[in-house]
Amino acid sequence: MTFFLFSFQDTHRLYKHKLEEVTKLQDSCSSAIARQRKRLKELTVSLKQCKENHPTPKLSPEDVDAIAEIKDSMKDRANAFSEMEAFLPKKNGLYLTLVLGNVNVTLLNKQSKFAYKDEYEKFKLVLTVILFVFSFTCRFLFSYRALDALFNFLLVWYYCTLTIRESILISNGSRIKGWWVFHHYVSTFLSGVMLTWPEGALYQMFRNQFLTYCLYQSFVQFLQYYYQSGCLYRLRALGERHTMDLTVEGFQSWMWRGLTFLLPFLFFGHVSSCFFIGVVMCGCSYMVLFMGNFSTTLGVVYQKYMNNQDKPKSL
Repeated sequence: MTFFLFSFQDTHRLYKHKLEEVTKLQDSCSSAIARQRKRLKELTVSLKQCKENHPTPKLSPEDVDAIAEIKDSMKDRANAFSEMEAFLPKKNGLYLTLVLGNVNVTLLNKQSKFAYKDEYEKFKLVLTVILFVFSFTCRFLFSYRALDALFNFLLVWYYCTLTIRESILISNGSRIKGWWVFHHYVSTFLSGVMLTWPEGALYQMFRNQFLTYCLYQSFVQFLQYYYQSGCLYRLRALGERHTMDLTVEGFQSWMWRGLTFLLPFLFFGHVSSCFFIGVVMCGCSYMVLFMGNFSTTLGVVYQKYMNNQDKPKSL
């Protein structure tokens, strides 16, 4: 028994020693990347000055090719540094600092990152189903203000949790459009308004419309999760998407193949959100959501359409 105790203590001592080594290596790598980024910035300034002092017509073809090669190399280096930094501790953004403080949220290996992303996706799916059932119950079965308050509190907690988890995922290399993150901040505020709205005739006029919208939104989000997750799985297997890409509430360029049938559901949901009439706070919030969702989705569709139009020309 004593032998096993000493063996375990030695293992734990070795573990702490390795942790200290990892911390030192992290600091060393972070410092080296910072120095390299500073040199890249200086090189960018030098190239810009060179271009201003020596216009392109006066440069020889060899010089033009050399400058183009240097720019490509700089771009590759910057991308390589970004991939390295995804596995190194970094300062939290303002939101995470306010919520969590200066806690390091960077996960150290790909398995941990993917496991956290997968858990985030499952969390969204489970809560989407719960919100669908809850909104159906409030809309068609029971009409109690206390039950409505519980539903709105669940929405506030859900969107707050999403914003925190998404900030952690972004710190670990997930790529998500800024609007979809901001969308959850607005949704949190809107759910808070609904939670604190006192009982009255105006609330009852708005209630059924709001619950119907939540019911439809949960249904569309379930469809999106099911098809986006399958599409992402196939594209990741083919090496066409990043392992930390997420499912979102909107339409993205990688969804073009086989998922365009979701567009009518999305546009109907986006347009219906601008027809809410109620207090000024709710009206303004829904108008912001409508404009952001509609313009972002339309922009992605237009960009993808233009890219598809350019492909035959390049051939």
